[in-house]
Formats: sequence, structure tokens, C-alpha cells
Amino acid sequence: MTFHSSHIRRAIPVLIAGILLAAPAAAQTDPLPSWNDGANKQAIIAFVEAVTEEGGPDYVAPGDRIATFDNDGTLWPSHPIYTQLAFAIDRLKAMAPEHPEWKSTEPFKFALENDMEALAKGGEKGGMKIIAATHAGMSTADFEKIVTDWYKTAKHPRFDRPYTDLAYQPMLDLMDYLRANDFKTFIVSGGGIEFMRPMTEAVYGIPTEQVVGSSIKTRFEKVDGKPVLMRLPEVAFDDNEGGKPVGINAHIGKRPIAAFGNTDGDSQMLEWTAAGDGKRLMMLVFHDDAEREYTYGPANGEPDTHFGAFTQALMDKATRRGWNVISMKNDWATIFPPVK
Repeated sequence: MTFHSSHIRRAIPVLIAGILLAAPAAAQTDPLPSWNDGANKQAIIAFVEAVTEEGGPDYVAPGDRIATFDNDGTLWPSHPIYTQLAFAIDRLKAMAPEHPEWKSTEPFKFALENDMEALAKGGEKGGMKIIAATHAGMSTADFEKIVTDWYKTAKHPRFDRPYTDLAYQPMLDLMDYLRANDFKTFIVSGGGIEFMRPMTEAVYGIPTEQVVGSSIKTRFEKVDGKPVLMRLPEVAFDDNEGGKPVGINAHIGKRPIAAFGNTDGDSQMLEWTAAGDGKRLMMLVFHDDAEREYTYGPANGEPDTHFGAFTQALMDKATRRGWNVISMKNDWATIFPPVK
């Protein structure tokens, strides 16, 4: 039999298709390319495969595939201070000429003097005072513009990159993988809901209506005949610790089947998730990579911290309850996306 060039051209696609079909599925596509192979990566894949297998014992209908993520320390850095506190300090300095009393009042004077060590000792309580002073007295629209403009120019002090460029690549891959399997991903964070919303869709692919966070009180008013919502210096809802399950119930209306956090403040969200029926996935990010990011605990003897502590009690609880603890150093092949 004589082979003509036309026969060869027709045969090549068939041969290629045969090779691709014969190749192992894992070799074709890695759903979590920035994760190192290991127990945690396999746990995620096994969980997703189990709950999406129609007819399987662990199948979950798409409408009930809810995954919740803490933000600070889970999706992007919370060190050396929380991103929202960095924003609040910048606002404080801009507003300081109108408030001379801040120069001698704690914790404001620490922020104005750039005394981060003293500010850190005040912990979240001191941070909340600064946030309350700098986030109120304006409309929600004005606040959104201020936050949006800040995100365009503010950079992380260590990495010298915009905060919005420092989302953890492994978590971005994870959220993409979940959404590709008909999960709905939500942020459930102790951070301010209106501080997060201007960036969540662009950074994480999570729209504003899927963000649950802490909030301050607002009041409907008329300004120059136009309706506005004015922000007041009072906390309306604290979406941390026990507040997280409350916020999930009020905002989402369904119990998650997967939850991801990194501190003791996320423990209740993981407990709430685990208490549901069927297969569940609870994971905590442990910061143990000083070279590529930060190392802190105080779990496992790592340094203590005033921002985003992961205590030994939480580590022990995770071990007892079978929650997965992600080692940033061992589980993540890379930390941040490539520089744009």
C-alpha cells in the first residue's frame, strides 16, 4: 500500500488524540498547580471529587456547595499589621491636623509616631479605636472611593508590591478549582465589609454580595436633597469568633461544607461547618515560612503575635478534630503570584 502525504496529515491528529486519551488524567491537568504534592493537596482533591460524584454516597447538590474563607492571613498577609489597619493609619495621618489631641492620646499617638511595636501591644482593641475614628463621618459612597483610591497606590512595606497583588496563589488556585466544580465561594472575615468589597472581585473572583464582614452602623439621610447612607462611629456587627457563624447564617443562609481560616478567631466557623451532615473539609493556614512570607504562632513554638495568632490550643483542637493544617512552607510551591 502506498502512503500519500494526505494520508499522513489525516493520521497525525488521530495519533495525537490517542496519545492524549492514553495519558493519565493527572498528567494532563493539575487542579492545584501551586500546591506541593502531599496529604493536604490530596485531601482537597478527594473532598471535591467525593461531593461532586453524582450518585456517590457523599454527593452534594451544586446549590449547597458553599465554601467560606477568612481573609487576613488566609487569603493575603496579615503581617506586619492587618491591611485595614495600615489603611486606617494612613487615614489617621491625613486627618491628624484636624485632631491635635491625637498627638497625646493612645493608641493614636503610636500610629502618628510610627511606633508599630507599641501599637501592636494594643492588639485588635487599639486597632479598632483607630478604625472607628477614621472610617466614619462620611457616606458609604465616599468611603468606597477613598478605599478604592488607597488600593491603587498603597504598597506592602516588606514586599513593595500593591496589597492587591499579594493574594496567596495557592488559595487563588483553590478557589478557582472549587468554582470550576460548582462551589460558591464566600469571604467571611473579621475585616470591614466595606473595606474588602472594593477589591474582592478583582483579586479573588468573589463578588461583593458574597462578602461577609464586620460593619459599622449606617444611617439614611438626605444631603442636598439626595439620599445617602452615612457611616457612624459605632460597631454594628463584629464578624469574628462566634460572630462568624452568625454572619454566615444571616448573610448566606446555608451552612458551609468547606471552611478555611488561620487563627483562633476562625475556630467557630470551622466548628459550625464541621457540625453539619455529610462530608466536610476544614483547613487552617499555618504561617511557618519566614523566608517567603512570615513565621508566627505561638503554636509549635513559633513566635507569638498580636495580629492573627494561631495558638497551641487551636493546633491541638485541629489535631483532635481532624482538621487539616496547611504548612505554608511545605504545602505551597509558591506564595504570591508573579510580579505583573
